Amino acid sequence: MEIGDLYQFVLMLVLIGMILGVGVLILGKFGATSGITTEASTAINDTVSAMTPIATTWLPLIVTVAILAIILTLVIRSFAGKRR
Repeated sequence: MEIGDLYQFVLMLVLIGMILGVGVLILGKFGATSGITTEASTAINDTVSAMTPIATTWLPLIVTVAILAIILTLVIRSFAGKRR
């Protein structure tokens, strides 16, 4: 991965975060304002509860690991380039 290619990776992570956030907001508002049955409301609430750990736990962890991998790759390449 070159330094110039990092913007694609960052844009992908931002897009995934936005899709998850907007999806949870839409499901929450839909469940609160629509005249749906209790079974459907329970299903919507369960879906929101299942998606919340992705946004609060897994996405920051994935971003942290990806940034560390990029930094490690850049450091290794800088040392390997000096040997040549």
